[in-house]
Order: sequence, then structure tokens, then C-alpha cells
Amino acid sequence: MSNHWKLLAAGLVAAVGCAPAALAQAPEPYQITPELETAAKGEGRVVFYTATDVAVAERLAGLFREKYPEIQVQVERAGSERVFQRIGQEYTSGIYNADVIETSDAVHFEYFKREGWLEPMVPEVVASLWPETEKDPDGNFAAYRAHLSVLAYRTDLMPEADAPKTWTDLLDPKYKDKMVKAHPGYSGTVMTATFALSQALGWEWFEKLGGQNVMQVQSSTEPPKKLAQGERALEIDGNEYNVFRLQEEGVPIKIVYPAEGTPLAVGNAAVLAEAPHPNAAKLFYSFLFSKEAQQLNSDFGGLRSFHPEVVEKAGRTPLKDIKVLESDPEALEPEIDTIKSNYERYFGT
Repeated sequence: MSNHWKLLAAGLVAAVGCAPAALAQAPEPYQITPELETAAKGEGRVVFYTATDVAVAERLAGLFREKYPEIQVQVERAGSERVFQRIGQEYTSGIYNADVIETSDAVHFEYFKREGWLEPMVPEVVASLWPETEKDPDGNFAAYRAHLSVLAYRTDLMPEADAPKTWTDLLDPKYKDKMVKAHPGYSGTVMTATFALSQALGWEWFEKLGGQNVMQVQSSTEPPKKLAQGERALEIDGNEYNVFRLQEEGVPIKIVYPAEGTPLAVGNAAVLAEAPHPNAAKLFYSFLFSKEAQQLNSDFGGLRSFHPEVVEKAGRTPLKDIKVLESDPEALEPEIDTIKSNYERYFGT
């Protein structure tokens, strides 16, 4: 990470105490009109920076292209923290490549909003159907997806009787050398999950977990893949949606929803203020919240949706039946440096 970006990241934390109260008001909701479609087709492209698993993001882009074949969708996928850093580097350098952005770390959008890097806009579907708690009151962003950061294991490598039932079970010596987890410095999902678990279990739990020789990967999309490859029998914090997809492919993985709770990560989306394809961005942004896109995210991606008409696949545990650990972005933001430094101390990375 460049020194310039380190200063910017430090400013993110410092800004919590000095940012002025937002005086803006959400713009009127917009609908998709023939004029907007014509203007978007004339631009011919939309660039999407996303932290969603690339297979899901590309499938979503394909669905959009089926509807608007004249508009190409350029998907740029990376972990949430890398997407955040990339936008910061580009915007502070006057480089404007992206149109629409999405990450699984809600803190990012509070920061982008303060910097004036987002273009306020509210699709009609968000205005009419989304819970008030899942959209910015000033119209800068809205919750595009949600997912859980789950504990899971390979049933052919670990009998159910030996599998952990709680987070504290992971400290048992029998799980040493068998676990894999992702990194909060790369993944917004894991940053959120680490904060939630540190609040629920304390940092002593992480310190003890660090002594279990846990395999470290970057993105929260990776632990399920390590299970699928048989490199580890147990994951601590992989994306629930990747586990769903692997289960459907026949990989013998079982999710555990611990009694202490399972961290919930919300992925917001927004249009950037300097979007190079503003009309295509507006069209694509509305599409992200449509029933067809949200149903695809649920069916193929295993994501949780705030669209009330989306129907989850049979066999999945409904979100209402799971105790979730939610994180307040305003409480998380000033703890980012502490989380990263503690994590490095306990896990050596």
C-alpha cells in the first residue's frame, strides 16, 4: 500500500469525529424510461467494481446483457478492501474508471459519501420495496446484497460428532492444523465478521485461535474453495453463498450456525460521482435491485436479498431462523486499525 493511501486510510478513521452532519436530501426516485435506455445504449459500456464472487458477478452481467445487448459490462472483481483502496487511489489521482461500485464493507460507503465520491440516486424499486434501514437516507447507496460469514466443514473429512458446534469449540487442540480463514485486511466480509466476533467473544478468543496453525487466505470466497479442494476440513469464515454453490455441485460441506450467532455482512452498491458512463451506470444500478437480478443472486449466488418478492431455495435455513451478529458501520470504522494490528499480532499476517 502506498504512503499516500496510508495517509488517506488514516484520515478515514479520523474523519469520524469531525465529519459534519449530512444536510443533503435523497433525490426523487427514478424509473427506467425509453430516453434513459437510449442514452445508456449510446454510451455502450458500464464498468462495475465489485467484491461479489466473480462467477456470480459475471452471471449478473450476462443477465443485464441479455436485456441490453448494446451495453457491455466490464466486471472488475477484487476483495472489498482492494476495491476500496483502488477507488481511493483513483479518485485522489483524478482517475475515473468505474461507474458502479459494490463492496461488503458498509464502512466504505460512509467514507465515500463524506468525500463526495457518490452520485445520489434512488431507483424506484429501492424507494418502494427496500427497508429503510438498508438504504442511505440521503440516497447515496443501498444494500444490494447480504450474506453470512459461516463456519463449515467437510463431512467426509470430519464426522458430525467431531464437528464444532460453537465458536469457542474451535479452540480445542483437535482442530489444530485443520482450519482455514480469510483476512480482514483484504475482505470486507471478514473485517465485518472479525469486528462482530471480537465484540461477542473478545480478542482473547482470537489470540488463542492464532495458536491453532490456521491456514490464511485473502478473500472470504477462498475458504470454501480450500474445503472443496480438500486442503482443510474446517473453515472459520467463508462466504455462505460459496458454500451453497459447492453443496449444489455435490461437495460434502455442512454449515454450522453457532449458538453465539453468525456474522452478517451487507454489500452496498452505489453510482460514482465521476462515472464515465453516467446513463449506463444509472440503468445498471437500477437493474441490480430488480427482482430478476436479486432472484439470480439468490438462486445462483446464494446471497440473501432485501427484495420482498425473492424466494429462497428449498433446503436453505431461512435468515429469520438464524441468530445473526450485526455490525454498526459507525462503531466499526474507528476500530479498523485495531482490528488489523491485533489480527497481525495473533496470526502473523
